[in-house]
Amino acid sequence: MNNEKIMDIRQIMEMLPHRYPFLLVDRILEIEPGVRLKAYKNVTMNENFFQGHFPGLPVMPGVLQLEALAQAGGAFVINSFDEPLHDKVFLFTGLNKVKFRRPVVPGDQLVLNVYYERHKLNIWRMRGIAEVDGQVTAQGEFSAAIADKGDM
Repeated sequence: MNNEKIMDIRQIMEMLPHRYPFLLVDRILEIEPGVRLKAYKNVTMNENFFQGHFPGLPVMPGVLQLEALAQAGGAFVINSFDEPLHDKVFLFTGLNKVKFRRPVVPGDQLVLNVYYERHKLNIWRMRGIAEVDGQVTAQGEFSAAIADKGDM
């Protein structure tokens, strides 16, 4: 694929504003600007959310799977623009048709697939599918807006 890029955690941190404990994308494997993105999050027992979700039965919260997809979506949008998005932030505006299919547990590698649906002005719509070992864990449709940091 001609437009393929691979980004490590340092490059992701240059692009996304999220930091520990909320940065949920470890590596970007594939990007086709304006088409799709594939990334992953390695899930370890050291994740802080496992302390309370659930003691003795660690399960990654579904909402954090969606957040990981949203962060991958942000990286997708940023890489779909020709010019840098300085002083901009990518904010969730909606979720639709969300389904959770299987638990995500320590030791899993959560693969994050984001697909472009459409955009108009500063609103982007994407479809996200999270998987572990080829099995869908979470999926849904996402919308997000690009906003000026100074307006927040």
